[in-house]
Amino acid sequence: MATELDSSPEGMAERLRTAYAGAAVAPLRDGLEPGDGAGAYRVQDINTRFWTGQGRRIVGRKIGLTAKAVQAQLGVDQPDYGVLFGDMEIPDGGVLPAASVLQPKAEAEVALILNADITAPDAGRAEVAAATECAVAAIEIVDSRIADWKISFADTVADNGSSAFFVLGSERHGLEGLDLYTCGMALERNGELVSLGAGAACLGHPLEAAAWLARVMVANGTPLRAGDIVLTGALGPMVAIAPGDRLTAAIGGLGSVSFSVGA
Repeated sequence: MATELDSSPEGMAERLRTAYAGAAVAPLRDGLEPGDGAGAYRVQDINTRFWTGQGRRIVGRKIGLTAKAVQAQLGVDQPDYGVLFGDMEIPDGGVLPAASVLQPKAEAEVALILNADITAPDAGRAEVAAATECAVAAIEIVDSRIADWKISFADTVADNGSSAFFVLGSERHGLEGLDLYTCGMALERNGELVSLGAGAACLGHPLEAAAWLARVMVANGTPLRAGDIVLTGALGPMVAIAPGDRLTAAIGGLGSVSFSVGA
């Protein structure tokens, strides 16, 4: 006889945590309607509190669904966000243990590192720029605890924005003189070009994506703080990765960033 699923927010949160051990779960349709953002963030928050209680340290946020095409695919008109923990960072040129992910993909992004809090409820690009210490080329390794990536908006939000790991490049660049709108991005897998994009693909501008996040976090009572890392969203299509792969992304004005997938 099949075991009845616990469809409470706590039950779904536990289901997702268990999936990290190596077995993806079915979409959370039993407890979340596909467009139920409020319910999904409640599940995400339960796991965030659980993990911080286990000693994990929050170091920032990631923004997802910044491409209009992906929003249309999931039937939403806004991005989403997830939490970045310190143990999710892989050093530039480092190795991602293959056993630590289920069905990983990689995407290149602009990361911002803040040196001031952003507390204005109507924060825009100017407020984000004023609070940014530097921009960095980054690769986000996304993953889903939902089987076969059959996700709705609620699934990916509940699953911490389908996050996994991230890599920051070694170069740090102040915003002055940078063109994050037209900057080009090229992502290579094992020396083969697999994704192209530009800053404009990220909600029109990476700083616009960060401003959206800043306003949401102020409204939630957890504003972005000095020292936070913000992954602003993909500049081009994400690509599947497998054991043995080496990924390198170059972003105009920011340099390059790379990592390898372990055997």
